[in-house]
Amino acid sequence: MKIEVKYFALLREAVAVDSETIELEAAAATVNDVREKLCEDPSRRTAFETVKRIRAAVNGEMAPMTAEVKDGDVVAFFPPVTGG
Repeated sequence: MKIEVKYFALLREAVAVDSETIELEAAAATVNDVREKLCEDPSRRTAFETVKRIRAAVNGEMAPMTAEVKDGDVVAFFPPVTGG
């Protein structure tokens, strides 16, 4: 299954790309599976370890790491956002 991954804020700076498409071999997967696949790359792993408390969204909706993802979904990762 193909998943589009988008990065935002400090995480985007850490991985040095806005988005990418990855392929997961599993028929069923979660947001955490996407993260684990990304972390197979040492630079991605460092980025995910450096940016604390990463949040996720699936198709524009906030999602826990246990949320299911399907072929063609868009998974976004970003640090918590604060405003003032």
